[in-house]
Amino acid sequence: MVNEHLEYVFVPLGLLVFFFYHMWLLFTILREPHRTVIGLNAESRHQWVYAMMGDPFKNGVLAVQTIRNNIMASTLLATTAITLSSLIGIFASSSWSSDDNSSILQSTSSIKRISITICFLVAFLCNVQSIRCYCHVSFLITAPTLRDKNAYMEYIAKTLNRASHSWSLGLRAFYLSFPLFLWIYGPIPMFACCCLTSFCLYFLDTTARITRDLHSNSFTKESNDVESALEPDYHPLAGNDLARNAAVDNV
Repeated sequence: MVNEHLEYVFVPLGLLVFFFYHMWLLFTILREPHRTVIGLNAESRHQWVYAMMGDPFKNGVLAVQTIRNNIMASTLLATTAITLSSLIGIFASSSWSSDDNSSILQSTSSIKRISITICFLVAFLCNVQSIRCYCHVSFLITAPTLRDKNAYMEYIAKTLNRASHSWSLGLRAFYLSFPLFLWIYGPIPMFACCCLTSFCLYFLDTTARITRDLHSNSFTKESNDVESALEPDYHPLAGNDLARNAAVDNV
């Protein structure tokens, strides 16, 4: 009875700590992205796309190999997630077969199994979406472009960041699985794990001032070099100036 009262208190508190930390992280990413590792990495990928597209014949193989490595990482996490969820499902079905079906949802152990299974299924779906976006980028980054190259590169960078964000969400689902696993041993270990995980993630997700200054200086210099190297060779002409330019070319 005492353990049930502790679960009603510590389990929601632990989930609230984990939830409010990620709400703060999302707010910081949207308002001050340079304070977070996710924001700096998104800008790094944006510059990487411009660097790869600056000379596609030279950097095409490197770009495809880099995206392939990311696909392999997402595939590994997706395989791990669906394997663990399947094992939990097999274990839960063997346990439920000996119990009364009317008391399944009222059992605390069944709620724990369902929570962990949903967590791994979310991780699987996020990593599958990440693989889908990475495969799309691998085709886009090697496709030839003649006009609106800047807009095309912006679309590739946005798709690449969408793939990376999906991978990050899948990884966060794995982080959430640790407190849910410790919930099996009681509500207090689960609450302590939520607090410790949020504390550790704060130092992993935030950046120091020296890191922000280094990235800002590098991005400023890199963006100027890339923009100067990506001046369009094709300048569209207005309809009234076509004859005039043709005459100039003939002269």
